[in-house]
Amino acid sequence: MGHSTLGEIRFCEDLAEIIWNTRQQIKEGERLRNIVAKSVDLPNRVDVLPNLNAQITQCLSHLVTSTFIIEKQPPQVMKTNTRFSATVRLLTGSKLNVYMTPPQVKAQIICEGQANALLKNEKIGKSDASGEILNNMGVMEYHAPSRILSISLRNMQLKKIKRAEKRGTESVMDEKFSLYFSSQFSIGGGELVFQVWTLSLPVVVIVHGNQEPHAHATITWDNAFAEPGRSPFAVPDKRPWSMIAEVLKMKFESATGRSLDAENLNFLAEKAFRAQYPEYSNMLLGWTQFCKEPLPDRTFTFWEWFYAVMKLTREHLKNVWSDGHIMGFSDSELGGITIAYVGGNGEVLMIQPFTCKDFQIRNLADRISDIPDLMYLYPEVPKDQAFSKYYTPYLDAPPYNNGYVKPILRIQIPGSQLPSNGLPGGMNSYPSTPQNMFHPHSPPDHTRDTASVVSGDSNRDMTEEGAYASALDLKNFRGQEIFGNQEILFRNK
Repeated sequence: MGHSTLGEIRFCEDLAEIIWNTRQQIKEGERLRNIVAKSVDLPNRVDVLPNLNAQITQCLSHLVTSTFIIEKQPPQVMKTNTRFSATVRLLTGSKLNVYMTPPQVKAQIICEGQANALLKNEKIGKSDASGEILNNMGVMEYHAPSRILSISLRNMQLKKIKRAEKRGTESVMDEKFSLYFSSQFSIGGGELVFQVWTLSLPVVVIVHGNQEPHAHATITWDNAFAEPGRSPFAVPDKRPWSMIAEVLKMKFESATGRSLDAENLNFLAEKAFRAQYPEYSNMLLGWTQFCKEPLPDRTFTFWEWFYAVMKLTREHLKNVWSDGHIMGFSDSELGGITIAYVGGNGEVLMIQPFTCKDFQIRNLADRISDIPDLMYLYPEVPKDQAFSKYYTPYLDAPPYNNGYVKPILRIQIPGSQLPSNGLPGGMNSYPSTPQNMFHPHSPPDHTRDTASVVSGDSNRDMTEEGAYASALDLKNFRGQEIFGNQEILFRNK
């Protein structure tokens, strides 16, 4: 927790103490005035103390209700029947002695209409919730050394969800909910009773993993472009590309450790707007273009392509991307990355794109090591210099307890020579297994945009069906496009 946050919390505590003490002094003034009035005729003047008491009580009420906060937000993309947690805290709990009788907190999920009703001071009943949450109640706990009064609901689970009727092109991933946390407690020996509540950031509920990309698009757009003081959960339908580019840049850097450069962002703009323009900064991009309409000649949207690239990089290519060795990703394969290299006759060849499934079997660096045709990372960097630190070390281990020796899988490009050894650094490997004996290759995909070279990863053939679309056409290899269509460029000598 930062110094500024700690300072704000202490300010809330100190302010609560000042307001409470001021209220007690006003009440003492009222008591003394009543005593004096019994024995002395007081001048006929307006009694200001009741009005002061009402005003200071209102200040206290506003402070207490404003300091009932969510310290740890629930996940904004929430899957049914999956555990999640959230932490709620009362910042003024220590100074007002609320911890002496810790209050109970309850969590409910509500829809956009119910959130609007709350802001109009309409109450939400138990039967009005938009879903059923298990393990959604608990008593706040007080930590004396830090003076924190809070509760962590660690094992909540969304069991059911009630959805509103959809209009037009709306989908379940466009619908936003919120978690409604409520509590009730008293201070001053029951003198004042407070009913407090707070709402979480917008939440999108999904029931299947394939809904996750669109759900994250909804949350990303809302978090980035929601305006202060809005009605839940209104958000502009169009935003300037300059603002969208900053959001994409921030998200990519947060996920992968390295930002997008100007050329990357220019390609993304061209992809999002489906056309080339001299300048994109002030052009408005709509929500529909962002994540609803498929890209030209594709079955996926702009956001789905971006999200798949970000996921691939975060999970399997983070180090190589951070080193600056990746120039871009497959334009036609969702979440794919290809290797472009110069063949023996000077022609540019492109290896069939690899995806997350491939890298779960063998990482990118090992795949590059497997292919002898790949010698220099463009323009003059020996491949071992660039990638050897990411090679999987070979261990000359004895057979496992079951008596079997674990095989090592390699990829091979058809027509390419086999290396003198199967592993980086001159380490001896087991004899090569014939590639086509048990695992014939999938037939070529005749719907490709460009020709590609199919790799011979036998395990890949076992686990995946069909061929992949290529990622690079020759004009892009010559430098006309960077982020979307290029990847790792190699040449041989």
